[in-house]
Amino acid sequence: MKWLEKLSSAINYIENNLDNEISYEEAANIACCSTYYFKRMFTYVAGITLSDYIRRRRMTQAAFKLKSSNIKVLDVALKYGYNSPTAFNRAFQNVHGISPNAAKNQGSVLNAYPPIKFSVQVTGGSAMPYRIEEKDAMRIVGVRTKLSEDMEENQKFVPTFWSEILKTNTLSELCCLSNQAPNSVLGVTAYQSSNDIFYYIAVATNETARVEMFEYEIPAATWVVFESDGYFKESIQSVFRRFVTEWLPFSGYAYAELPDIEEYPFSNGDLRSGHSEVWIAIKKEEEN
Repeated sequence: MKWLEKLSSAINYIENNLDNEISYEEAANIACCSTYYFKRMFTYVAGITLSDYIRRRRMTQAAFKLKSSNIKVLDVALKYGYNSPTAFNRAFQNVHGISPNAAKNQGSVLNAYPPIKFSVQVTGGSAMPYRIEEKDAMRIVGVRTKLSEDMEENQKFVPTFWSEILKTNTLSELCCLSNQAPNSVLGVTAYQSSNDIFYYIAVATNETARVEMFEYEIPAATWVVFESDGYFKESIQSVFRRFVTEWLPFSGYAYAELPDIEEYPFSNGDLRSGHSEVWIAIKKEEEN
């Protein structure tokens, strides 16, 4: 459960610096992972993006300051990192629904977002079938779309990308290229740098990539594989959330920060509905 402790330490750093500059890189370093994967893991655990969490916490504290003292709105804005009164007013209204000046009025209704606390709870949840497999390096070929470090935007964009591809003959072409295990269509999220994040719809193959297709090599690794009923955003996101909050803390493993893979079996060039798998690369948790 060391990763939960590290994640909690990163949140403590954020809480202690709400009225200072917050470095995502420093928070990620405390959590012992890259900035991208810290944001990714945080979103799965908290159900909100890191930037939104920080904004809500700052505006919660800003509201307390405005209600409990005669401090000027501009001074509160500066305290929480807003050099522009307009930007502060916009952020404040997005969280509270009223302006900072209106918040000073007696009887005004405000929203308070308390700090996140991570703990392990016994929920009596459903079983989570999984298997652990060692897999060799795998070369994939397919189409791709560029992603950003904004998890919320990515979660909206990927299903749209799938919808666009399903309207074309791309999947049939990919199925014809597939000649390596697994004989499935793969959804692969691959991160190399902040400017090099892509989502691939691809297959494993040793065939040459066709025009407007791209190749990518997934390194050999240890994978935990979860079965998922249904396709796309809801079920896949649920699997990742359960991996982070239910499976990982007790497993003795850590997240390996490699591409995440969704596997969708196909037959006769079409996806078979109702079943998919999620592969997440893991490594033994370090003893410290």
